[in-house]
Amino acid sequence: MPTAILTGQPVPGSSIEGDLRSLGFDVRVASDSADAETLLAQAPGDQRVAVVDARFVGHPHALRLGLTDPRFPLAAIPGAVTAQPAGRQALTRAMARENSAGGGTAVAVDSLADRVVAALDADDAGVHHPELGSLVAVVPTDPQARNEARQAVADVDDEAVRLKSAVKSRDGFFTTHFISPYSRYIARWCARRGLTPNHVTTASLLTALIAASCAATGTRVGFIAAGVLLIASFVLDCVDGQIARYALQYSTLGAWLDATFDRAKEYAYYAGLALGAARGGDDVWALALGAMILQTCRHVVDFSFNEANHDATANTSPTAALSDKLDSVGWTVWIRRMIVLPIGERWAMIAILTAATTPRITFYALLIGCAFAATYTTAGRVLRSLTRKARRTDRAAQALADLADSGPLAEAIARILPGPARPTAPLSAAAGAVALLLAAWAWGPGWYVALVAGLYVLLSAEAVSHPLKGALDWLIPPFFRAAEYCTVLVLAAKSDVNGALPAAFGLVAAVAYHHYDTVYRIRGNAGASPAWLVRAIGGHEGRTLLVTVLAAALTASQFKVALTALAVAVALLVLVESIRFWVSSGAPAVHDEGEPA
Repeated sequence: MPTAILTGQPVPGSSIEGDLRSLGFDVRVASDSADAETLLAQAPGDQRVAVVDARFVGHPHALRLGLTDPRFPLAAIPGAVTAQPAGRQALTRAMARENSAGGGTAVAVDSLADRVVAALDADDAGVHHPELGSLVAVVPTDPQARNEARQAVADVDDEAVRLKSAVKSRDGFFTTHFISPYSRYIARWCARRGLTPNHVTTASLLTALIAASCAATGTRVGFIAAGVLLIASFVLDCVDGQIARYALQYSTLGAWLDATFDRAKEYAYYAGLALGAARGGDDVWALALGAMILQTCRHVVDFSFNEANHDATANTSPTAALSDKLDSVGWTVWIRRMIVLPIGERWAMIAILTAATTPRITFYALLIGCAFAATYTTAGRVLRSLTRKARRTDRAAQALADLADSGPLAEAIARILPGPARPTAPLSAAAGAVALLLAAWAWGPGWYVALVAGLYVLLSAEAVSHPLKGALDWLIPPFFRAAEYCTVLVLAAKSDVNGALPAAFGLVAAVAYHHYDTVYRIRGNAGASPAWLVRAIGGHEGRTLLVTVLAAALTASQFKVALTALAVAVALLVLVESIRFWVSSGAPAVHDEGEPA
């Protein structure tokens, strides 16, 4: 059980002890600063500990935000500071130093908790200070100030603020106006009955899989049921994050589930639509795979651009300034959020079109909408990059190298390439991708395409042979993704054998999972996927070369079997390693709060 140490002179009528116990703390009272230091040393080392001023006046949710968020080793609000086991040593040192400086004087002279926080901030210990907004958290020094603080607490509805803060601050138009007004109350209902975000995330996945199964029936009733269930799955997808924010129930496992299940649900639904269309005599597997490729490449553009620029210095551009000005005009914000077709708008469109039209029309609309959104966002980011005077860091260069997913072939060639860094690295990646795709489209499965794939390996190695710090180097990972995924699509389609495209869909899905897993590890500051895994599955260039060789060397039926076997092998390797990582105690509890797509 976590321990809360109350310091200072108790205040008659104060609810602080009850508030702390309601948050799950074992409350202990310190008579002075020396006693507080002793109690801190006696608190279980594997549990959270908090130091709270007995004069604290504030909302219970302010205490919850400051003292129970599991994502931060150290956190503080006025009059209270907390440490998880990872931050315990820093808190103990700061407490000892403050007691030594104060000579063990009575804690009532001033707030020990605030002095300790000041010492931690001076040490740059990384104390998290949550945004409280209208919530009250103060340490009054006299009866009049205490009465005013209590009146301020009474004037603000703690539960209303808590419900409002459960909703993500940046959401799309559909989510904000058609889902969040009621989903927050579902989240509260679930939290009060002991349901965790992980329970709801799993329910959302199961609902989406049932929706995909309904779509796979190929009947009008099935399509209508699929559309309704897809919206229900999206509501639950919003609810799980709202429970996490409402109850501060963030977890490592929840981070992994939240990061991966959205993609699994959407792509499983694409497969369901393709199966349903096939039952009606319409083969749309190429469209389904194209939609998955386009959506995945959109995300890679987002991830690469953000990783390249989030810690860059002198990071300004006229394009970014114009975007900031447009954000100040209310109606433009919603339009700009809608035209990028974020997940809410996209799933609503898919659900409505599934129920009212055919899978082919649904995929056509999805491809057109996503293509426009991708063009809009990518063009804006290219303009920002070209006009931005930024110095990118070694961390950003490493993140882009990890996102590139280069295997042993590219690494070996890159080590022997001579010369200094070149600004043409993105051109090399683009040239290799275009040459390979044109060859696959023109010739289909054959040894000429395999030879061009060899050229693609050389150009890929040249693109990553130096640190990726150029203005447009963030485009290299998206070029690699497009080359690999589209090559699999084109060769499977050109093989002209029944079952090749579903096998290609499975292979691209497995590889895309690996790439998403890499992204979320990097965003959690946990590094990329282990080198042995990247080598085992060949890297993007190794897999691409292998697929072209298999297409040339095997018959069409054998090629279909080879794609299926490769998909199963890649899926097993990446899933086992991903599950091992995300359920381990060292994995970060990072939840996506900003990605709208």
